[in-house]
Amino acid sequence: MIISKPIHILLVDDNPNNLKVLSEAIQRYGWKALMATDGESAIEQTEYATPDLILLDVMMPGIDGFETCRRLKTNSITENIPVIFMTALSDSTDKVKGLEIGAVDYITKPFQQEEVIARIKLHLKICHLTRTLEQRVQERTAELTQSLQELQQTQLQMIQSEKMSALGNLVAGIAHEMNNPLGFISASLKQAKPNIGDIIQHLKLYQESFPSASEEIINHAEEIDLYYCTEDLFNMIDSMIMACDRIKNISNSLRTFSRADRDFKQSFNLHEGIDSTILILKHRLKANDQRPPIEVITEYGNIPQVECFSGQINQVFMNILANAIDALDDSIADRSFAEITANPNRITITTLIADKQVKIIIADNGIGMSEEVKQRIFDHLFTTKGANKGTGLGLAIAKQIICDKHNGQIDCLSKPGEGTKFVVTLPI
Repeated sequence: MIISKPIHILLVDDNPNNLKVLSEAIQRYGWKALMATDGESAIEQTEYATPDLILLDVMMPGIDGFETCRRLKTNSITENIPVIFMTALSDSTDKVKGLEIGAVDYITKPFQQEEVIARIKLHLKICHLTRTLEQRVQERTAELTQSLQELQQTQLQMIQSEKMSALGNLVAGIAHEMNNPLGFISASLKQAKPNIGDIIQHLKLYQESFPSASEEIINHAEEIDLYYCTEDLFNMIDSMIMACDRIKNISNSLRTFSRADRDFKQSFNLHEGIDSTILILKHRLKANDQRPPIEVITEYGNIPQVECFSGQINQVFMNILANAIDALDDSIADRSFAEITANPNRITITTLIADKQVKIIIADNGIGMSEEVKQRIFDHLFTTKGANKGTGLGLAIAKQIICDKHNGQIDCLSKPGEGTKFVVTLPI
């Protein structure tokens, strides 16, 4: 057996001759002998010089060996040190008592040195094997824990990738299908406007050339309000062209949100990502029977574009904003419609540069969360939402994207009744 450090054995006996004989026998095997003549000094000595094994006499002045062993076993520092009793008592009751207290073996006096050495070797080996086994168990547990964490991370990556791929394909498909009819409508309106202008001008020439219109024409002109129709027609066309431009902007925002990530980071305008995410969630911000609309306030700073995986960053914005809307919806149970109207539900998004990094702060004035919940919100599969309302993956995925994929940081600040604030920090 290879020992990396000297073995120390504590000998506790009130007989100096026994201590001398045992000490000499132990030292012949290269072990270090520590000695004490009573239980109190033995306990005190183990506090600062923890031995690997204790040979303990039962019959001693002051506290006996049984009480000494009992105290050693109740001390977290010495509880695992093997104790071998040395005694002249042969009663099995005493032996059972010692073993129940925590001793590992008995040596009966008068003892033979060979027997003492053999028992010491046996229990030192058992102790060594126990510690080795405990170390192996700890190492294996650490390996399994790491494997579990890696598996969870892989699951998160797969879920995030599949989710973004499905959502991206859906949104990109909708945007593409919108663009074809939208382009036709917009082009037709722009072409129709001068044509209609020519027709109206031609109509005016008829009116000037034939001022004496029939009664039927005059009545029909009054019935349809010809003057209003001709004046308002161009306004309607302009409004339709503006609506087409609005839909085109929405389509562009959808494409921005669903932008597929490449194998390398690219420069990305975070404000475009935030705006496109708000657009996707706009239907959830509208008023309903239980509350007025949720206000979204953007306080954008002058920030540069950031090298990142834009699709993943948009997913982070989506998860945080969706959670903020959920929190505000949950708060309506404690507030009336009038109270919410007086103090509207609000999400504030701020961007700025701090310490050569970009910070995105998304804050809501919802119900907030307890310290216990706040400590666990980024945990895998942790959720405070009801059944079928949350998977517990959103913020875990967000943390993985920001911390692991972008070397950034995501923090949560929240107190009950004071809302919640998420701070995302990204290196420029």
